[in-house]
Amino acid sequence: MFGSGDLITDARRYIGTNPTGRRSLWCGAFMDMVLKQTGHKGGGNLARAYAKYGRRISGPQVGAIAVMARKGGGHVGVVSGIDASGNPIIISGNHNHTVAESVYPRSRIYAYVLPE
Repeated sequence: MFGSGDLITDARRYIGTNPTGRRSLWCGAFMDMVLKQTGHKGGGNLARAYAKYGRRISGPQVGAIAVMARKGGGHVGVVSGIDASGNPIIISGNHNHTVAESVYPRSRIYAYVLPE
């Protein structure tokens, strides 16, 4: 069985790069790649599709996938931590054109899911 830490460890090794080779809208493709590399079923290339992936949970949890609203679409990444204010720290692709780890406002997240 693969643990949630595997998602975080695998995602972190790409920080500062674009392992997908795509020029735009690649956060979903990055999440799909990390899931497959850690032995999970892929979730596809569209960020919003991850709201229906795996098992929905009610709040942030380390190792969960966070799905967010974004003008013109969505954004997706893996929760690597939670700051003192309760905001998730997320590793995601296409964050300023690279993989990055950053704090996101919790109000922006509309779904958290765990891979099954």
